[in-house]
Amino acid sequence: MHLSPRARTLLRDATRMLRTQRDVEKKRSKVVDEIVAWCEAHDIELGPRLTHGRLRLDRDLLTRIEETLTALGEPSMEADLSGLTSAEQARLGNREQKSVRESPREQRVLASLSTGVSRPGLVSRPRDVLDLDWRDISLDAFDTLIQVENLDGFYAFDPVIPALAGWHRPLVLYRGDRHYGGAFARVAEAWARTGRAHLYFGDFDAAGLHNALSSAATHLLLPSLAFLASQASGEQLPAEQYPLQASLRDHADRLPAEHPLAGHFRLLLGEQRGLLQQWFGPVEALEPVPLV
Repeated sequence: MHLSPRARTLLRDATRMLRTQRDVEKKRSKVVDEIVAWCEAHDIELGPRLTHGRLRLDRDLLTRIEETLTALGEPSMEADLSGLTSAEQARLGNREQKSVRESPREQRVLASLSTGVSRPGLVSRPRDVLDLDWRDISLDAFDTLIQVENLDGFYAFDPVIPALAGWHRPLVLYRGDRHYGGAFARVAEAWARTGRAHLYFGDFDAAGLHNALSSAATHLLLPSLAFLASQASGEQLPAEQYPLQASLRDHADRLPAEHPLAGHFRLLLGEQRGLLQQWFGPVEALEPVPLV
């Protein structure tokens, strides 16, 4: 039997409170009952500290709990395991708490970069897809960030196209999914502080534009408006995305009438038509459209 993260938090808070008071009373609850059961399982006598409605925590009891944790090889009560990797938790004791640990992919992003050196045994390709800790990426080495929404589009994308001729050192990253997702938001936040261009390459629908705006993208990478007008359809604008349209309308209302994105909003919000990234046609025909 192990103490849950909630039980450890309660005991850690009580330890801090006992620095300035003699004892701490806690009403009986699921987490308090868990502590009671743990103490009984490890022969820690609670005596009059425990009543039908309350558990009284004092320095002597917490000292005995701490000594028992140490004897079991478990982390100290003072150790907050939340947000630590499994390896960092292991250095504090033999208890791994997966529910509060940092996910192995918490800081990881998928990056598409120009091939550096050839690797024996692997076919040489123009670009390498690398799983990286985003903190190891020097943002100063790149002049634009390209966020790709869909994984198949990410693997196939090569930024050597006319639309990106003004940028020579692009950082191409997959936006993420349930496996990769948390770290990209950190990259986008850090990138926004550089003031450099951030292009969003994804579906032309309500979710795509919402994602682009929420990640502080400066441009959309899209086919021409004429191409979108001829190819977009209502079937490619899912009904479940309709709630996202309110914020898009607010953004559209703030744009001047002559803004390059005005026609796109009329197509998307007025005619209720969209187009998925896979139907954009050749990437050589894409063009950057300012978002702001």
